[in-house]
Amino acid sequence: MTLSSFVMRNAFRNKRRSLLTMLSITFSLLLLTLMGSIWRTFYIDVGTPDSARRMITRDRVSLAFLLPGYYRDKIRSLPGVVAVAPMTWFGGKYKDDRPENFFAQIATDPDEYLKVASDKIVPADQIAAWQRDRAGALVDVTLADKYGWNIGDKITLLGTIFPVNPELTIRGIYHRDPPQNSLYFNVKYLEESVDWFKGRAGWYATQVAEPGDVARVSSEIDDMFRNSPQRTKTESEKAFQLSFIATLGNVKAFILGICGAVVFAILLVSANTMAMSVRSRTREVAVLKTLGFTRQRVLSLFVFEAVALAVAGGLLGILGAAGLIHLLTHSSVAIGIPINMKVTLPTMGGSLLVAATVGFLSGYVPAYGASRINIVEGLRHIG
Repeated sequence: MTLSSFVMRNAFRNKRRSLLTMLSITFSLLLLTLMGSIWRTFYIDVGTPDSARRMITRDRVSLAFLLPGYYRDKIRSLPGVVAVAPMTWFGGKYKDDRPENFFAQIATDPDEYLKVASDKIVPADQIAAWQRDRAGALVDVTLADKYGWNIGDKITLLGTIFPVNPELTIRGIYHRDPPQNSLYFNVKYLEESVDWFKGRAGWYATQVAEPGDVARVSSEIDDMFRNSPQRTKTESEKAFQLSFIATLGNVKAFILGICGAVVFAILLVSANTMAMSVRSRTREVAVLKTLGFTRQRVLSLFVFEAVALAVAGGLLGILGAAGLIHLLTHSSVAIGIPINMKVTLPTMGGSLLVAATVGFLSGYVPAYGASRINIVEGLRHIG
């Protein structure tokens, strides 16, 4: 019998206890991996190369306040600016209020929007058709697949913020990695339907020539409107997205708190299991020593046993997290889950490292005690 097979046989000697411990570790590592994936998606992933050149300019106080239309031309006049597109959240309903029918609906300028959102892939003939049709719409391919939309299909949005129900014709279907689940239509349609909205925009999306221009141009835009009736706040697209997350509270502290609680919980579970296992095998340890097993060998046997149990549970937890995230990102009811979220190799490696470390720490103390057992006392032990 090899050392590895000996360790595995002992790890599952008490099958019920070992399986319950593995399930506890599996659930804990599933939660830990899920939190790690959320952290990576929100705070580490940088998005597409083009997104690094985009900025968002909005009212300094709140997105609820619309910006004047002449701001667009002033922003466009700054050195390094490639394109500026007005963006307004329509916030309507499609079909009904059910969460699975929710998606972003944004009014913009078809003539300039795709210069800002240059990472969207759209056939040239569809771009031209969208720009010609005042009631045309551009939709994400994931939305088109979900609802079975095709070029030329007509859809109606039910206005909630704006007192209008746009009747739109799909003129373009775009591809983007990662997908967005968004619909864009001509801002002129909204201006012609709502008098008080003319010459307004919710925010402005700006693309600059180089990523290094973002900080300079952002500062110049805000300085330009510092003494205007409506001051602005300009930030990178990534920072703009994180500002929405910040409205939920201190998300970073929340994630770190959950991760800390998870690690502490699995450490307690694993330590309790190993302590019980070692205590029930005191006489066996004494027998191993009589056969020539050294303290170091006895110590390594129990430590490897704990690590094997923790890593096995960790692997199952990681696989479970990957499956859960896949279901969430492809579910029509998981509103707010980033569609590009996934379990990456670094996240997997980090979770496995945590599992192995917890296994080592929980197994070392009882294993060290077992390695120092006196042979005579061990053979006399009853329990």
